[in-house]
Amino acid sequence: MEKYVINGGSHLNGCVKIQTAKNSVLPILAATVLTDGKVTVCDVPKITDVRNMVKILGCLGCRAVYEKNDLIIDASTADCCEIPSVLARELRSSVFLLGSVVSRFHRAKIAYPGGCDIGLRPIDIHLAGLKRLGVKITEASGYISCECDKLIGNEIMLDCPSVGATENIMLAAVKADGVTVIKNAAREPEIEDLQKFLNFIGANVSGAGSGTVVIKGVNELKGGRFRPVCDRIEAGTFLIAAAMCGGEIELDGVNAELLSSLLHKLRENGCKIRVKDDKIYLKSEKRLYSVKNIETQPYPGFPTDLQAQMTTLCSVCKGHTIITENLFETRFKYVPELKKMGADITVIGRNAFVRGVENLKGAELVAHDLRGGAALVLASLAAEGKSEVLDISYIDRGYSDFEYKLRAIGGDIVRIAV
Repeated sequence: MEKYVINGGSHLNGCVKIQTAKNSVLPILAATVLTDGKVTVCDVPKITDVRNMVKILGCLGCRAVYEKNDLIIDASTADCCEIPSVLARELRSSVFLLGSVVSRFHRAKIAYPGGCDIGLRPIDIHLAGLKRLGVKITEASGYISCECDKLIGNEIMLDCPSVGATENIMLAAVKADGVTVIKNAAREPEIEDLQKFLNFIGANVSGAGSGTVVIKGVNELKGGRFRPVCDRIEAGTFLIAAAMCGGEIELDGVNAELLSSLLHKLRENGCKIRVKDDKIYLKSEKRLYSVKNIETQPYPGFPTDLQAQMTTLCSVCKGHTIITENLFETRFKYVPELKKMGADITVIGRNAFVRGVENLKGAELVAHDLRGGAALVLASLAAEGKSEVLDISYIDRGYSDFEYKLRAIGGDIVRIAV
């Protein structure tokens, strides 16, 4: 058990190298099960979710080793179709393996996946899509079992544009007989990145990034070397940190187009922002102004994974903001922690009414999920006095070397054992 001890009040200045995207790396790692060759995934962040995915791949019989920051996976030795329950319950993204494992072995077994408790995230849409491809599914005693003679392409209309279901069906359909068409598909850039990876190793996928994805089945997939897209959520977290604390930072290795909704809001707040090539420069000189409202939406709308960080920023801005969370119904669990610090936030249903205060005060805080935990770190960096953030294992699920990167730009933060 570890915690962060943070002394607030320092400005943040310097350059931050942005990691590859957690939400891109995990489905790509799941996709490696489909290959018989070696796949090298470049610059893989050493976060808890990735470590758990690597453990699952090992349990399936794959070989996975790091060479510096690159992860090399050899799935030619894969010989198991059951995903261990203890790991599945630790990692929500283990569900991505259903599509790839059932594609390779024509059967799969997995416990219901776990992850952060941010609300209901039913996998019914995943299972309905697999059934349309010819998979027979039984659910009993907390396990999902899948079986088929072969996968057959089909048209699949998603009830909602689920990111995970879109990716899972893509993985299942890549080697199916015939053509699969996913309608009402999610449009997140990580889905487009999965398409790039799949096509790089020999698949025939088109349309990712739009509402319709078309997968033409192929017989085999090869190995190769691939670099995932940058992590727009990590990038957004550091931009918001600098906006709260004041200072000047430059992000390196980031695609600003993926952050257009956030950059628009930060400019409204009063931040000075400049974009050049794969760099974003932000300057925050004084107390910022609140934006009128922020509403989370599927991409390209404002990302739910930056809602907690942005609410935290608004808590110290001049004026009032209404934050509406449209995707996950319990994503305001961090708000009582902010109120310990003096934040003036009222949550009613899916809306948070934020009245900006001049300063937050240091306090002992508890992280309840990944992004809410990151928001508490940002609040502590900007607050007056000393704060402690407990249960930081949640934060480790998505941020690599978080405290080191923050210290490198002036944050007074250390990790200590409890």
